[in-house]
Amino acid sequence: MCQPRGSQSRLGAWGYDYGCCECGCGMFFRRFISKKEKQERLEECRDQLKKEIEGIEERIQELKGK
Repeated sequence: MCQPRGSQSRLGAWGYDYGCCECGCGMFFRRFISKKEKQERLEECRDQLKKEIEGIEERIQELKGK
């Protein structure tokens, strides 16, 4: 049975959308995406990675303080 994880969805390299839980139950397939869509997705990925780095830095500082 599907176990949703909120409204998250991920688009793979070939346009597969794995929906909320990546189980494939709501899989949507697009073969072609525009350059603008690709750029937007890459920028979103970059922004998420920056946030992840910030969180890692905060955690390292917490551990150093203990």
